[in-house]
Amino acid sequence: MVFTEECDLARKAVARASLDDEFTGGRGRTLSLRWVYTRMIEEYAWHNGHADRLRETVDGTTGYF
Repeated sequence: MVFTEECDLARKAVARASLDDEFTGGRGRTLSLRWVYTRMIEEYAWHNGHADRLRETVDGTTGYF
């Protein structure tokens, strides 16, 4: 539920933004919305990979069901 709410808030925040729009992020770096989306996809995939490894450890299966 919280994840879905956060996604909705993020979508609203950038609804009128372009992927090429830039802003200053942490540590004073200039970032584009495109960079942020790419980074978030990488992080999401990384953590899903961790969850998959945990599941494999628990149930002993690998790959797709």
